[in-house]
Amino acid sequence: MNLFTNRRNKKDTSSVFLNMNRKQKRYESLVHIYSPDLYRYAYWICRDPDIAQDLVQETCLRAWKSLDTLLDDKSVKGWLFTILRRENARRFERKQLPLVDIDDHEVSDQYDSTKKMESELLLRKIALLGNEYKEPLLLQLIAGFTAEEIAVQLDLNKNTVLTRLFRAKNLLKSSLTTVTKENGEAHG
Repeated sequence: MNLFTNRRNKKDTSSVFLNMNRKQKRYESLVHIYSPDLYRYAYWICRDPDIAQDLVQETCLRAWKSLDTLLDDKSVKGWLFTILRRENARRFERKQLPLVDIDDHEVSDQYDSTKKMESELLLRKIALLGNEYKEPLLLQLIAGFTAEEIAVQLDLNKNTVLTRLFRAKNLLKSSLTTVTKENGEAHG
């Protein structure tokens, strides 16, 4: 009987190690594929490289913990981005961010090139959009999600997402047109 128990324990142990090895390889491949996109999106929503890195690490940790619950590998990207969005929301629940008086900081209007200035202007205009427009736009531009995928992530109807994307782009276009008219410049 002791011999039988010993064989059974070896089989159980080797099976556990095999399952852990599979899980580890699956996890590593997911992190390798999606971590650059996760970081880019995290940086866009928080504007701080350290916080973005923390968000990605926390996302990966949560993904590891619940990797066994992921049944369809086709939904991995959306699943990871949902985890990241929730982690970002948790960040605000856990911590009160310090308020900064705008008068205490000098704003520099000097840029090295027109391209850098236009890029910065676009970033500021995107940041001014309401969350209902900004979030779908960033998911499309940064993460490359389709309208259907964004609808699933934000728990919205696909047509609502398409409308919000359309309005976000029109708001940006209108805002940028106003700025160029005010500056007397026409960049096309």
